[in-house]
Amino acid sequence: MESGRIRIVDIAEELGVSTATVSNVIHGKTKKISDETVKRVQQLLEERQYIPSMAGILLAQNDSKIIGVVINDHEKYEGHTLEDQFISASVNALAKEIQQAGKFLMLKVTDQWDEIPKFASMWNMEGMVLIGYCEQDYKKLREQMHIPFAVYDGYMESSGNLVNIEVNHFDGGVQAGRYLKKKGHRAVLCISDNNICMDMERFMGLKSEIPNAELMVIPMEQEARTIFYMEHLGEIKKYSAVFAVSDYYAMDFIQFLKNAGVSVPEDISVVGFDNVRECEKFEPALTTIKQDYRQRAALAVKMLNRLRNGDSSEKNVLLPVTLIERDSVCEVKMHKE
Repeated sequence: MESGRIRIVDIAEELGVSTATVSNVIHGKTKKISDETVKRVQQLLEERQYIPSMAGILLAQNDSKIIGVVINDHEKYEGHTLEDQFISASVNALAKEIQQAGKFLMLKVTDQWDEIPKFASMWNMEGMVLIGYCEQDYKKLREQMHIPFAVYDGYMESSGNLVNIEVNHFDGGVQAGRYLKKKGHRAVLCISDNNICMDMERFMGLKSEIPNAELMVIPMEQEARTIFYMEHLGEIKKYSAVFAVSDYYAMDFIQFLKNAGVSVPEDISVVGFDNVRECEKFEPALTTIKQDYRQRAALAVKMLNRLRNGDSSEKNVLLPVTLIERDSVCEVKMHKE
């Protein structure tokens, strides 16, 4: 036994059988082994807590075909990470693409970056997709993980066995601003829970088209956000349009306005970002910036395969976005004076 780790030879010696017999049981090749011996080997494997190692050996000798998808359990999700519209749409697209590639998805939600290398190692994953972590976390992971991984919207210098796949956040803001300007809007507010990274890029894109656009940083927690909106309602009413950095915040904001007696889009027009499924069903149907979840998922799987084969020529990939016009925006002339 080395460093307290149970080996095949240890199991074999304890049972008085060959290492080949133990290995065959682990690999499910039991046709030529008696049921009694199979049972004895399996029981001892469990008693010696060899199951993770058993899986590791099995996977090490074969192509595991497992791709891990790890989501940051950020406080803004308030314990409902997988219910977030962007996250659920992303995971759904990844599940389809990974299955189509003949591989298996293993999902983990955690806000502890140091759990990720353990997760990857335990199942001998051939690659990972990481969503929602910060630059500092990615740097640490690069040092500890040698498998390829794809990052969604990673803000970092890409080096090592990874690829960063971003959507064009700035252009999304540009398209939203251009559209609102075309509709006659000049007093435009952007709402976000931060003023950095991709949300700031979306705001700066908006501002490139509407220079006097303002950014309002809102609370992440829903109850606090509602109170914040109520306290700032007078200021909010000065704007004819609001660009929310996510569909979730856009629809949440519209619901607040409705409850406060403000009409959308007659009093305030609203544009979101993401184009989650709920946008079409919402009342009014939400005008938004569409990002293609399936395209990004397909690219992630493709790039992981390239990285595994030693092709690391592309480190940063920028995907296009498109404005989808619906009912939550109207001409300024329709606004009440």
